[in-house]
Amino acid sequence: MSLFFLLLLTFLHYTPSLSTPQQLHLSSFSISDSPWSPDKNQILVSLNSTFAAGFRPVPSSPALYTFDIWYLNISDNTTVWSVNGKSPVNRSSSLFITPSGTLFLNGFAGKNLWLPSAVGKPNTTRLVLGDDGNLVFGNWMSFSYPTDTVLPNQIMNGTRLVSKNGKFMFRNSKDLVLFPSEVYWFNHDAIRMLNSSGMLVTENGNSLEATDCGATHLRRLKLDDDGNLRIYSLDPGSDTWTVVWEAVLGLCTIPGKCGPNYICMSNKSTSTYCVCPPGFRRVRSAGSGEEVCERKIPLTSGEGSKFLRLDYVNFSTGSNQTDLKAPNFKSCESRCLANPKCLGFAIKFDGQRFCIHHLDRLINGYWSPGPRVMFLRVSESETDVSNFTGMTSMLDTSCPVRISLPLPPKNSKTETRNLAIICTLFSLELVIGVISFWAFIKTYIRYHMAWTLGLEFLPSGGPKRFTYAELKAATNDFSNIVGQGGFGTVYKGELQDRRVVAVKRLKDVSGGEAEFWAEVTIIARMHHLNLVRLWGFCAEKGKRMLVYEFIPNGSLDKFLFPSELDESRPILDWSIRYRIAIGVARAIAYLHEECLEWVLHRDIKPENILIGDDFCPKVSDFGLAKQMKKEEKVSISRVQGTRGYMAPEWLKAEPVTAKADVYSFGMVLLELVTGTRNSEFRRTTVGSEEWYLPMWAFEKVYKEMTVDELLDGRIKGCYESEIHFDMVDRMVKTAMWCLQDQAEKRPSMGKVAKMLEGTVEITEPGMPVFCYGGMSSWSNTSRGMFSIGSSESPAVALLSGGCA
Repeated sequence: MSLFFLLLLTFLHYTPSLSTPQQLHLSSFSISDSPWSPDKNQILVSLNSTFAAGFRPVPSSPALYTFDIWYLNISDNTTVWSVNGKSPVNRSSSLFITPSGTLFLNGFAGKNLWLPSAVGKPNTTRLVLGDDGNLVFGNWMSFSYPTDTVLPNQIMNGTRLVSKNGKFMFRNSKDLVLFPSEVYWFNHDAIRMLNSSGMLVTENGNSLEATDCGATHLRRLKLDDDGNLRIYSLDPGSDTWTVVWEAVLGLCTIPGKCGPNYICMSNKSTSTYCVCPPGFRRVRSAGSGEEVCERKIPLTSGEGSKFLRLDYVNFSTGSNQTDLKAPNFKSCESRCLANPKCLGFAIKFDGQRFCIHHLDRLINGYWSPGPRVMFLRVSESETDVSNFTGMTSMLDTSCPVRISLPLPPKNSKTETRNLAIICTLFSLELVIGVISFWAFIKTYIRYHMAWTLGLEFLPSGGPKRFTYAELKAATNDFSNIVGQGGFGTVYKGELQDRRVVAVKRLKDVSGGEAEFWAEVTIIARMHHLNLVRLWGFCAEKGKRMLVYEFIPNGSLDKFLFPSELDESRPILDWSIRYRIAIGVARAIAYLHEECLEWVLHRDIKPENILIGDDFCPKVSDFGLAKQMKKEEKVSISRVQGTRGYMAPEWLKAEPVTAKADVYSFGMVLLELVTGTRNSEFRRTTVGSEEWYLPMWAFEKVYKEMTVDELLDGRIKGCYESEIHFDMVDRMVKTAMWCLQDQAEKRPSMGKVAKMLEGTVEITEPGMPVFCYGGMSSWSNTSRGMFSIGSSESPAVALLSGGCA
């Protein structure tokens, strides 16, 4: 019995130690609370319980601690500031306030790690964490000494951010730098702060906007270890951080990704890898033990050399290069051959005599679609061939066959008869063989060669190939029609993984074969926030279908020009219209300037701009898209586009460039502001030329100075000059530049995007000219192609012939 009571007492004695003590939340830390050691289970919490501060174990070394600020009620407890991130302490260290009022973090050698020093009054000053995440002690505050993160409404004042790995720096609030001084991105104006609406506000009052601008979310601006500056927004539903803005779109353009001679490649938006160019190989360095990229056959004096063409490959510009002006390709090549230090040369096929010789070393190489081509110098005996090629080769499927038979002797009837029998049998076999071969080739070309020609250039991890049965089941036997197009019908469906999709079914396979493979090959290589995403396709016998992400809100025209059935749709306010304009401009600029080949959309209009749940615009419908080299111009025998949005050069027998899309975008910009379709515009009965919307808008902006008369009447009452004038003014003035009748006067889409963002000054343009001509009749055709005549208002025709 005594043994039982002894065991019971022992159990009762140790039971309390089985429970974990609750963490103590402090509203402030004073000298009476000192010392504060990592063993104390306490944290400093802001009044709104959004942020916390205190000792946290280092993930890689749990026995070491840093004093951090982090988000309290988020699953990953994201750290936004640390006072001793590079000098962690152990359990024996502590934080305390000295009798002289100094905040002291005791390091291993007794040195104060709280730098710069924070000093206050010994008995009254407290360490307090604000609701905005600012840690304050007297006149000292953490917002004045950021590490790698800036919080909303934190004034930057030229302070710098340094990535955790110490390789990159955001300097003077406008330059991204690879230590010690290599600048790889800059903004013309210094960024002053990230405001609570998701805008990066500059010192001159301009702004860079996140994709979720205006929403009430937790956000932070961070310099990541990959060297990119990003805005993260917290998704309340999934409790995860999402990138809503980033400074550098192509990660490989950030220097330091790979070592000398390597070429940086990107397979996803946040993933890169390094490859050796042809003629090089990976070997392990005897000194460092790391893998380096070196030549297979060294270049030696006296031996011959040759060049391998590497399309879209760029190496760093800097002191190891010579920038020349070569009259032609051969001159650039021969100068490199004559220089023993020349390791290759880069040229642009743009007529500007661009020629760069790379000397002594090849650094910061990366692959990026563009007009530049790198010619890499290798030994004459090198057998490697270039694997960096664009779409420059064609598959030859023709095979000539020649058949001859000896003539029989004239004096032999038997041989003549035998020869006739043999020839007859051979002819029959030949005919049967030719018919069978033709049937096989036809089937192979139709169902397999199209696959090869269309998909051999698709990126890894690209769109999925669906079967007809899968898409038939997903669309409930193609019963839910959500749209009609020139080449087919669009159905709404749901895949087995619960993704809602839009399935575009081509109705004319023979006529739409080229358009089908054009859409697959173009969209599969494009990744942009404001372009509709292709998830898959179907190429099964005579059936051709494209599977896109489903955009629930439909197209922009349903919001700008609602019918009586669409009156329930919300009216877009000025901020959303401005965001839509910038998003579409960035998407078209991406098509023109950043794709593998130049992509001319040729049908920019509100019907081809889809609106997502968060009113993020997405450009769609690439059935008329044209892939070309950037230095080429389009010469097309028939007019293509949509009435009212076509540039004048379509109808003047002039070469068509990317400036045609700029004109169409300018018309969409005006419609965003006025809420009126340009083809239905009527303002006067004096003359039909005054029905031309751009001319009328120019009069209001530059002559009458009455921008407010352009505004959409449905939300004109919501227009506040102090808030909305700047964005509306930029939209209208940018549209005036886009709508110049001469293509060379229009800016590029990249410059248009900067004009809308406010990073480029907008000068006064010439008045958009109303053009007219003498073609005989309007007639609508598929996909917006038409001829022109007098039955419609001449103000919407934009014909060739004369100008008023």
